Amino acid sequence: MIRKASIHGSPFVGVYASCNNDLVVLPQSFEGEKVFADTLKVEVFKTTLGGSPLIGSLMVMNSKGAIITNFADEEDVEFLFPRMNVLFIEDKINAVGNDILANDKAAMVHVDFDRETVKLIEEVLDVEVVKGTIGGIKTVGSAAVVTNKGMIVHPNVDDHEIEFLKDLFGVPVYITTANYGSLYLGASLVANDFGAVVGDRSSNVEIDRIENALDIIE
Repeated sequence: MIRKASIHGSPFVGVYASCNNDLVVLPQSFEGEKVFADTLKVEVFKTTLGGSPLIGSLMVMNSKGAIITNFADEEDVEFLFPRMNVLFIEDKINAVGNDILANDKAAMVHVDFDRETVKLIEEVLDVEVVKGTIGGIKTVGSAAVVTNKGMIVHPNVDDHEIEFLKDLFGVPVYITTANYGSLYLGASLVANDFGAVVGDRSSNVEIDRIENALDIIE
């Protein structure tokens, strides 16, 4: 299932939301959670991270773990601890939702993370971790979306890079945009193996491409 939505009037729902196959985390003040719960087939939790509603920019999850900005605290995400590994990242790069892209096989991270941080990410998410860019964009979490069934990247990614990403994440890789031409796919939607919620500026052509690429056609 795929549906359009906005959060606080913004089509960049991936900036405000983070999900895996079991749960979605949304801003405390957001009241449109039903579309996310129904589309992604997950339990909803609402919070802020260090007082910020930008959940999707400040955390990233796969089925094994969650990486969270270091200016949040344990009370913000107490609901995660019984469910998965949790790491509050201590690095100069702390908008981790923008800077880490992960599924249950692998993760790609911002090239400027230090070596110790990369090791911790590997342990918490329980995946292979590599540094890299996607189409020249260092904030890989905002530039692409990957699930355990497929991956979407923006049109500036070349064939050689697509082959590398296929091998790394173990899924087919397709090119598209979202929100009527945005290259920042990770900022424009949230997705898991069951569905996707895309920004409400996305065109029907973009939605069709995303559905096919992530294999979420009902």
